Amino acid sequence: MIDLSSSKTGNTPLYLQIAKSIRRQINEGQIATGEALPSERELCELTGASRVTIRKAVDQLIDEGLLWRKQGSGTFVSERIEVETTHLGGFTDDTRARGEEPGSIWLIRNYANPTREEAEKLKISTTSTVARLGRVRLSGGEPLAIEHAVVAGSHLPPIEEIGDSLYAALESKGNRPQKGSQKVRASLASPTEAGLLSIQENSEVLRIERVTWLDDGTVIEFTRSAYRGDRYEFVTDIR
Repeated sequence: MIDLSSSKTGNTPLYLQIAKSIRRQINEGQIATGEALPSERELCELTGASRVTIRKAVDQLIDEGLLWRKQGSGTFVSERIEVETTHLGGFTDDTRARGEEPGSIWLIRNYANPTREEAEKLKISTTSTVARLGRVRLSGGEPLAIEHAVVAGSHLPPIEEIGDSLYAALESKGNRPQKGSQKVRASLASPTEAGLLSIQENSEVLRIERVTWLDDGTVIEFTRSAYRGDRYEFVTDIR
């Protein structure tokens, strides 16, 4: 049970005191990862604070990445997600491995000619046809990443048949990637990205550029992604 009995002390604004108390209990493990916070009404009763004050305290912790809000369900303690960069897997596989349900909000799904950069990455002509696949990636309904993939159209089933897993779609045509190379760099979220990921503008994101290919060297995929920096850590084993 969340304990806010000692929140009202000193001259610090009450919303910061409440945020500090919740933060401490999260860091000490008294409020578990994935646990739902009490409702605003219950937090008001626990603290004697107004709903405006409670909302400011919770928003402060959401901005810090300690909490996240799911529309219609409540506010939950965030979990930092570790992804092994030595493993060639897709977002869907990684999400299901954590016991979460993956999802997508499509931003773009069509055919086009590649740009010069895309053609060079995929080792195809600029007159070739590629599938452009842009979407927000969800885990348990929470937006965690924005992904823009470009794949030669001949490697995929019809794009309207592509579901949550791009790699499953590629595998259905016998083209699941076997090797890959990726670069990860830190950056700041643009206003558009912040809106799609439900984070503050200029929040930290991790930008990933990935190229994958088959065993015979055929390049399959060129993808650029932006992952929420407050939720993801990319881990590499060193031998």
